[in-house]
Amino acid sequence: MSTDPIGVPTPGRVRPRRLRATPAVRRLVREVDVHPRQLVLPVFVREGLDEPRAIASMPGVVQHTLDSLRGAVAQAAAARLGGVMVFAVPRVRDAVGSQATAPEGILNRALTVAAQEAGDALVVQADLCLDEFTDHGHCGVLTPDGRVDNDATLVRYAEMALAQAAAGAHLVGLSGMMDGQVAAVRDALDAAGYDEVAVLAYAAKYASAFYGPFRDAVESQLVGDRRTYQMDPANRREAAREVAIDIAEGADVVMVKPAMAYLDVLADVAATSSVPVAAYAVSGEYAMIEAAAAAGWIERERAIRESVLSIRRAGADHVLTYHATELAGWLAEEYR
Repeated sequence: MSTDPIGVPTPGRVRPRRLRATPAVRRLVREVDVHPRQLVLPVFVREGLDEPRAIASMPGVVQHTLDSLRGAVAQAAAARLGGVMVFAVPRVRDAVGSQATAPEGILNRALTVAAQEAGDALVVQADLCLDEFTDHGHCGVLTPDGRVDNDATLVRYAEMALAQAAAGAHLVGLSGMMDGQVAAVRDALDAAGYDEVAVLAYAAKYASAFYGPFRDAVESQLVGDRRTYQMDPANRREAAREVAIDIAEGADVVMVKPAMAYLDVLADVAATSSVPVAAYAVSGEYAMIEAAAAAGWIERERAIRESVLSIRRAGADHVLTYHATELAGWLAEEYR
């Protein structure tokens, strides 16, 4: 009989630390891994740039030109990532986000460039939301009194889905949190013959403080907040309802966003979902890691690895992260 450090007798044969003794043993019994194929890189493209522009609140992330986007997609493919999620910043915005459906609009042009560069190596994913394209910054069309008109917005989402599919998107990411958005988009795609284009539903998207740097990246025009359509951070059970609705409407993948502050929600969704589950390590999570690492308060590589591993451990099948390409490079070295 042996005694543990606090004096409690334990049988000598019970020693969990044996399975932590060497790197080889730790690798052998590791329960969760991260692979490049499970990572998706979000990218921003801005209309009218001559060269990439740094985003101050997201060190290392840029607004791309169409040419630099091509290079970023090529790097992502070489790193064997699972995909890229394309966001765009138009030069002109209006009340209904008309540039979101214009064939020559910046997002649709960017999707064509990304699809041409990616070929079959990556899943080219399109952000399907109006917030980057409206002059009021909301994710939908507004009523005369300033409320988001859910049903009028669904019409625009269906039009966006068709434009994105025509541009070459393999998957459309519905991030607006409108009721019925999955059904509206799925019906529109199927009716137009785009039945192989997948639908990713941001099923549990919370009204979070962690989106701040993203709003810098897309030069958001938002005044006010999105609490009437994004979820209350206090609610956990509500996410199960939202996910069930989106799956019933035909979602091919569901997402929890943000990731790290909502690992409990992610674990709930992963335990019950009949479709793959994604999670988004959002801009605020990225910015906090980068700021703390720059100040010397944390080890940058270890923090990045641990943050993504925690999201995978909670049940995400794939993770959207701005660290995707860099992390994939580290993983490639590790797996050699």
